[in-house]
Amino acid sequence: MRALVVDDSVVFRKVVAEALERIPDIQVVGSAPNGKLAVQRILELAPDLVTLDIEMPEMDGLQVLEALRKAGSDTGVIVLSGVTSRASTLTVRALERGAFDFITKPASETIEQSKTLVFNALRPRVEALRQRRTIKAILGTQPGKPAPPGRATPVVPAPLPRGGDRPARVSTLLKPEMIVVGVSTGGPNALAQVLPSIPGDLGLPILIVQHMPPLFTASLAESLDARCAIRVKEAVSKEELQPNIAYIAPGGCQMRVAGHAGGKIIQITDDPPENNCRPSADYLFRSVANQFPGRAVAVILTGMGSDGTLGLRLLKRNGCHVIAQNEASCVVYGMPRAAVEAGVVDIVAPLDQIASHITSRVRGGAV
Repeated sequence: MRALVVDDSVVFRKVVAEALERIPDIQVVGSAPNGKLAVQRILELAPDLVTLDIEMPEMDGLQVLEALRKAGSDTGVIVLSGVTSRASTLTVRALERGAFDFITKPASETIEQSKTLVFNALRPRVEALRQRRTIKAILGTQPGKPAPPGRATPVVPAPLPRGGDRPARVSTLLKPEMIVVGVSTGGPNALAQVLPSIPGDLGLPILIVQHMPPLFTASLAESLDARCAIRVKEAVSKEELQPNIAYIAPGGCQMRVAGHAGGKIIQITDDPPENNCRPSADYLFRSVANQFPGRAVAVILTGMGSDGTLGLRLLKRNGCHVIAQNEASCVVYGMPRAAVEAGVVDIVAPLDQIASHITSRVRGGAV
């Protein structure tokens, strides 16, 4: 893969370039100190990957992404963001506009430490992008272009063994009382397509785990809230769940649900990461399975890794309905694939059909 490094700091261009060159089969073919030159060099060199500073002179990262979109470029973009409110807002907008993923710039004391941190953050994302490009080539689409139309596929979940500490799944579905969602790489763009299609009178709360650090989840909630019929907010500890509100787990924290005085409250904790994630979908799903068995619809969307699968196993024991995003519409078919292969998914659907399946299940229609 051919890579271009874009950053207004000469030191950080060097850090990122040397980190990229440590990744097997990556060739850094150039760099740019501002957005205007970046667009020119991307169109000239047609790299497979661009690391893009979000705050730059001449043109910022958002303007670069817009220029690439207009030019029809299929270059994969990984955003490099500072850890400020402004940077997090710009980064969320970039992800909603098709950037593949992002990393935060390290605040290290030495250049060598920075190189190591950037390498560790970039390597899995580069490998995921490489895999994504391969899959898209096989499916006949390109990264950044719409996936071909698809349709939902019912899945027959693998039977859960009886006996021991794994009770059999109940056969009668209970009326759902909440929606739980796990999502990672590609999540902001996916959520920006799913949540605006949820009706304002759905009648249930939605709890979302999006893998992100602090600050970024608040920016994501604000952006989504502006375009949805339901309310979208960053979750606050001890608040009671209310219908027609989507609660996004705060970055860097875990989120769970507990019963309280006849209702349901959110608990935000500093419990350790699970699957190297905090927030973790498994952590949220497990709390719902234990506290409110059989009373949730679970959704697993695009993302690297397998976070969520163990929690979905627990949810399925009591008959929860599980919807997974299909491979063609995923940015990374990691988390949905793990759930499908574990046999805990009821239906696999394209991204543009996820909202209708949620609504149909909640309202008791055909799914």
